[in-house]
Amino acid sequence: MAIVIIRQDDKIELWKKALLAQRPELEVYSYLEDHPKEKIKMALVWKHPKGALAHYPHLELIASSGAGVDFIFEDGAAPKNLPITRVVDDMLAKDMSEHVLAVILSHLKNLDQYKINQMKGVWQPIQYHRISDFRVGILGLGALGRELATDLVKYGFKVQGWASSKKDIAGVDCYVGDEGLSDFLKTTQIAVCLLPLTQETTGILNKELFLKLPKGAFVINVARGGHLVDEDLIEMLDRGHLSGAGLDVYHQEPLPKEHPFWKHEKIQMTPHYASVSDTGSVVPQILENYDRLLSGRNLLNEVVMEKGY
Repeated sequence: MAIVIIRQDDKIELWKKALLAQRPELEVYSYLEDHPKEKIKMALVWKHPKGALAHYPHLELIASSGAGVDFIFEDGAAPKNLPITRVVDDMLAKDMSEHVLAVILSHLKNLDQYKINQMKGVWQPIQYHRISDFRVGILGLGALGRELATDLVKYGFKVQGWASSKKDIAGVDCYVGDEGLSDFLKTTQIAVCLLPLTQETTGILNKELFLKLPKGAFVINVARGGHLVDEDLIEMLDRGHLSGAGLDVYHQEPLPKEHPFWKHEKIQMTPHYASVSDTGSVVPQILENYDRLLSGRNLLNEVVMEKGY
């Protein structure tokens, strides 16, 4: 049984070396090199070219090398009825939590505005805020959301979360389902999106949702670009209903140079690098699923097809 790595960045060799370092006898191929497609049973993928998975007649498992799997569902040519797994990793969750905390503190202490003022040569003290001044609301309380919520509580934030099912997290007020969303939003001053991207959550960060947030709320999207309606965010920022936004994900990546986000002073951008799968941390669970596939055992972190995550 062989593994093929399919991704469109420059990290194929990195992942290949990491797998072979722990399992030298493993057959691992880049999809860009000549390889025996009939021997491939497992595909390790990240934002692969659509249609690339259709070339493997004996494929038995599609393994995402990150926490997201939406790009697999978006590939209409991908083999159907195959198990899909995703990464659930403590380091990935901790990195995400640290990134979001940095964005929140930058907003509280006006660091983003001070950088703009610096470039303009403007000396203007701005009233700062304290951790105790804000209630942070997390949309999505999976592995990443739970880690963030727990860390924010430790730092002294007032924290609440919203999810499709009831969660029990110490110090966090949890809201559930459609009936709980409005109550969650009306007291959320900093909204953080960590939802999986599904049919139900696509476009959830829209004008209707923003208007339910308190005036002056700050929005952070570190989940997927498809969650956000770009035009609605710009309108709410320009109208002054939202005070700002921190974005790490976009509909198209890299973000086109003509996109209005680039020059909007109320938007703080990072290039989809809030949290990146570390090969040393993730490879052991990839190999564990390889072994489980060989022996016919239940897979780790298998995606529930009906939910899309």
